[in-house]
Amino acid sequence: MADLMIQQSALAQLGLDGRARAERGEAGVALAEKPFRAIVDLRGNPEDADFLGSAQGALGLDLPLTPNTATTRGKTTALWLGPDEWWIVTPDPAADHAARLRTTLSGVHAAVTEVGESRCCIEVSGPRARDLLAKACPLDLHPRSFAPGACAQSHLAKAAGLLHQTTDEPAYDLYVLRSFAEYLWHWLEDAGREYGVAVVGRD
Repeated sequence: MADLMIQQSALAQLGLDGRARAERGEAGVALAEKPFRAIVDLRGNPEDADFLGSAQGALGLDLPLTPNTATTRGKTTALWLGPDEWWIVTPDPAADHAARLRTTLSGVHAAVTEVGESRCCIEVSGPRARDLLAKACPLDLHPRSFAPGACAQSHLAKAAGLLHQTTDEPAYDLYVLRSFAEYLWHWLEDAGREYGVAVVGRD
């Protein structure tokens, strides 16, 4: 686990705290960095009852088994990445899901890897959020195809990432490598100008 005393968000150099406001106002899109997400990459065989039961017991939530879906309980979300791979995401570093999974899955064929320090999470929300993201990725984001609880890996502008719709507003969490975070932020601000973009604060 990273030393929390020296953590710096992926977008700290943009001074977003100084630009952030409490509400979106009349802007069609709101952007926010959601820093310091703890992300654990979990791999295992969902058909192995020992793996599935142990993992779900350690996390306190069910792993999603339907492709491109997510499950959430409390502050923890499990995102389906592939038939044998999930991300476990939480804003609470004290949860230490990696340590609990390693302990619980000891002796079970599984892999637990912490990847949160390599990723940035940007939230895109507001009534024109779907229109903005339609410029960035080839996914069909119509509500009939992509609704709250849906997630998918895709291109986001020229960055590879993971998109997760969190609410009907709509609101989306975009996960990209830290090295692409500033590029994607500037791209979103520029592409969203026609809708109006507000930088808002998030925990």
